Amino acid sequence: MLKTVNILNKRAKFDYEIIDRYTAGIVLTGTEIKSIRLGKAGIAESFCEFHNNELFVINSNIEEYHFGNQFNHKAKSERKLLLNKKELKGLLKDVQNKGLTIVPLRLFTNEKGLAKLDIALCRGKKNYDKRETIKDRDNKRDLDRIKKDYK
Repeated sequence: MLKTVNILNKRAKFDYEIIDRYTAGIVLTGTEIKSIRLGKAGIAESFCEFHNNELFVINSNIEEYHFGNQFNHKAKSERKLLLNKKELKGLLKDVQNKGLTIVPLRLFTNEKGLAKLDIALCRGKKNYDKRETIKDRDNKRDLDRIKKDYK
């Protein structure tokens, strides 16, 4: 039985308004998938870009595999994402025309042991939107405390 890996980008939901979600495969080398299965990866500062109508994740950090040799991978490099042609065309059109961005939300391994990346088509939030999110979160927490004390 394989251990599932679930690496989250916690800042994405705070900094961006999520419009649409997709699940994409990632093209990886042997030592990269081994590091991901050990949980030694981060997507906190990463984003996605198009190069020649192909989608790449930029600035994602997958640490070098400890037992790797001279064929070990680079920690920060561009990694190609695998989506359907129809999904890629739609994303490219939205990014170019509407000024939206593509941000990774979650890096995980599925039941077959393959690494997948949940990405989202997003619009950046303004500062007042972020303050509203903080206020809503605080109000919800206070309400939960009151409900707990009441029961």
